[in-house]
Amino acid sequence: MSGIENTLIARLERNGEHFEILVDPKKSYDYKTGAKKDFENVLMFDEIFKDAKKGERQTTPAIQKAFGTTDPVEVAKLIMRDGDLQLTTDQRRKILEEKRLKIIALIARNCVDPRAKTPHPPQRIEAAMEQARVSVDAFKPAEEQMLAIIEKLREIIPISMQQAKIAAKIPGQFAAKAYGALKEYGLQKEEWGNDGSLLIVCEMPAGMQGEFFDRLNKLTSGQAQTKVL
Repeated sequence: MSGIENTLIARLERNGEHFEILVDPKKSYDYKTGAKKDFENVLMFDEIFKDAKKGERQTTPAIQKAFGTTDPVEVAKLIMRDGDLQLTTDQRRKILEEKRLKIIALIARNCVDPRAKTPHPPQRIEAAMEQARVSVDAFKPAEEQMLAIIEKLREIIPISMQQAKIAAKIPGQFAAKAYGALKEYGLQKEEWGNDGSLLIVCEMPAGMQGEFFDRLNKLTSGQAQTKVL
C-alpha cells in the first residue's frame, strides 16, 4: 500500500481476527503513553485493515462483532488502548535510551547507599543495571518502572530509598532569596528570627542532599548553618 512509509502500524487480535490501523509515529506514541490526551491526528487513514502492509481491509461484520461499532476513530482508539504499537527500530532505540537515562537519574535522586548514607553516582547505577540485565519498557513511565528496577539492583549493590531531613539557619541578608529557591526541597518548617534570619527544615529524597547543600551554599555564599536531623 502506498503512503505508509511515514506511519506506524498498531494492531490487535480479537475473536480470532486481525485488526490494524496506520498511525502517526510521534502522536501515536504520545497517545499510547498518555502524554497526548486527545486522539486528534493520531489516525492517518480512516480505515481498519486486516493487513495494512498489503492494503487488505477488514470486513465490516468482523469489525462490528469485535468492537460493537464500525466507526473507524472509535475502533482505532480501542486498538490503541488494547493493542500493540509497532515502533521502528530507530524509534524504539531512541525511546529506550531516553527512558533508561531518566530512570538512572530518578534512582540517583531518590536512593542512597544505606551503609554510607550517600547517593550512588549515576555511572554506578548504570553499571548495576547492566549487570542485573534490567529491561526497560518503552511504553511504561519511568517513575512506574523505578521501584521494580531498584529491587533488581539490590542484588548487585546496597541501595535503598530514603528521605533526608535537614535543618538550616540562613543569615538575614540571604533569607528572602534562599526561601523562594529552597521551597522546592520539601520545606516542612520555617521560622523567622528577629534579626531577619530564617530557620528552615526540609525533607527530601536522600539522593538530593548534595544538590541541596550546593544550592544553599551558592545562595548564602557558604554562610548557612546546616544539620542533618
